[in-house]
Amino acid sequence: MTDNKDKLKIIPLGGTEEVGRNCTVFEYQDQILIVDLGLGFPEEDMPGVDYIIPNTKYLQQNSEKIKGAIITHGHYDHIGAIPHVVDRLGNPPIFTGELTQKIIEKRQEDYSNVSKPDIHQVEAGDTVELGDFTVEFFNVNHNIPNSLGAVIRTPVGNVIHTGDFKFDRNPVSEDPTDIPKLASLGEEGVLALLSDSTNAEKEGFSTSETEIKENLNQIFERFEDNRLIVSTFSSLISRVQQVFDLAEKHNRKVAVDGYSMKTNVEIAKELGYLKFHKGTQIPMKKVSNYKPEDVVILATGAQGEGNAALMRIAQGNHRHIKLSKKDVVIFSSSIVPGNENTVQSLKDIIFRQGAKVIDYEMMDIHTGGHAKEEDLKMLINLVQPKYLIPVEGNYYMLKLQTELAQKMGMPKENTVILGNGDMAILDQNEIEVRENEVPSNYVFVDGLGVGDVGEIVLRDRQKMSEEGMFVVIVQVNSDSGEVEGHINIISRGFVYLEDSKDLLNDARKKIKDIVSEEAAGQQSLNWSYLKDVLRDRLGDFLYQKTHRRPMVLPVVIEV
Repeated sequence: MTDNKDKLKIIPLGGTEEVGRNCTVFEYQDQILIVDLGLGFPEEDMPGVDYIIPNTKYLQQNSEKIKGAIITHGHYDHIGAIPHVVDRLGNPPIFTGELTQKIIEKRQEDYSNVSKPDIHQVEAGDTVELGDFTVEFFNVNHNIPNSLGAVIRTPVGNVIHTGDFKFDRNPVSEDPTDIPKLASLGEEGVLALLSDSTNAEKEGFSTSETEIKENLNQIFERFEDNRLIVSTFSSLISRVQQVFDLAEKHNRKVAVDGYSMKTNVEIAKELGYLKFHKGTQIPMKKVSNYKPEDVVILATGAQGEGNAALMRIAQGNHRHIKLSKKDVVIFSSSIVPGNENTVQSLKDIIFRQGAKVIDYEMMDIHTGGHAKEEDLKMLINLVQPKYLIPVEGNYYMLKLQTELAQKMGMPKENTVILGNGDMAILDQNEIEVRENEVPSNYVFVDGLGVGDVGEIVLRDRQKMSEEGMFVVIVQVNSDSGEVEGHINIISRGFVYLEDSKDLLNDARKKIKDIVSEEAAGQQSLNWSYLKDVLRDRLGDFLYQKTHRRPMVLPVVIEV
């Protein structure tokens, strides 16, 4: 492939080889279109990091080319980077659905120091012209309403980006994924399909939300004399709707708790995505005015989060309710990988107090929002793409989807796995992949800092978290080069000072020896060099004594 001027470039900046941080760039000649600007959550070896966003250096360098961004739905792994990057990208126009817009704007209230995003509301069936890109939106099912897929018509051919999707033939309070539209796109011709891969490893079809509702109804009937506490994802509006529907069916009131749950319920209710009778919802503080069997508590915290509503209830720290032996706690969500221990700990706390727990492993009370194997087969059959580029998943998920397509008859060379920062260059004749073409490394968000916590800072945090820190404060006479006064030592996470007096005395003697050696024969001390020597030699000394390497921080005061 020699002349790339008239070819389409597809560049994932996040969301491939990982779950989260979704961001994909489409580039044709001097025009760029962005799909999603999401965040990812930190791993265990990233102490202090709040979350991770895509590296937008390439977009910043080409900000004048950006025609706009489309956001597929309102989950943070698709919208979370927006307040951190809009100004850097020149505040391009953003096109998204009604509910997603409100969620973005609500979150933006926490970032008053950045520009207000230029959001344009669209719905399924709408078409937007963005230079040589013509974007048409279509309805998909996920686990939040108002989720949209997009067909991006380019001079090279049509590209479909599914966003997060599944096929639900009987969804709750929303239309099914637009199968006729997908079929018509297949007849029109699809150059490339970028398809959600998160559940590619799971066999069968996605379970319908209607089936989940029937199973939840059985719980309401079985435990009609008990108070029910339902915990689920705050963004899973369809599940929230089921709880309100069943509460009304069984003459119960619903009290909502948890900041994100209350916010999303209010937004969804205002926009008509959540419907219930006036009087069904009651304030949390009035729960005690009703019999336990007349109430449903809808709360955040199904992942075992320490400050979430369910954990506060379980630990007896909630202001308005106490857990009792007649309570039934329903975990209507799956466990996010990495949260297994915290969720199990939460369940143990609940069981110890005599309450009953029901989760998705006991009966079908949760279905995910991502297409399973049979859904993915159906999608490929409908759109018949020339190229398949799986997105939104770890590497093995992407790999499984390419293998699935190959079993269905797609040529292996037409199923392409892109890593973050790779570039696919394609037209109707061929596709070329260039690895590591643009920067895609993690950008860490820590408090108000964006990108100021780099690999070196992270390594320092890891070191302190693993082996602690050892601070020495020493006064050195600038004329004589001798240590004056007492050497103060602070240990955090390394040794307990009261139990390590011999080690501390030896360390103080070692410090004096090091300072004397460095000062010998010197008319003036190099204070910076002295700090380096103290850090290195004292580190070696502590390792010899303990076989541990704490972070050594010498503070030298010239007197």
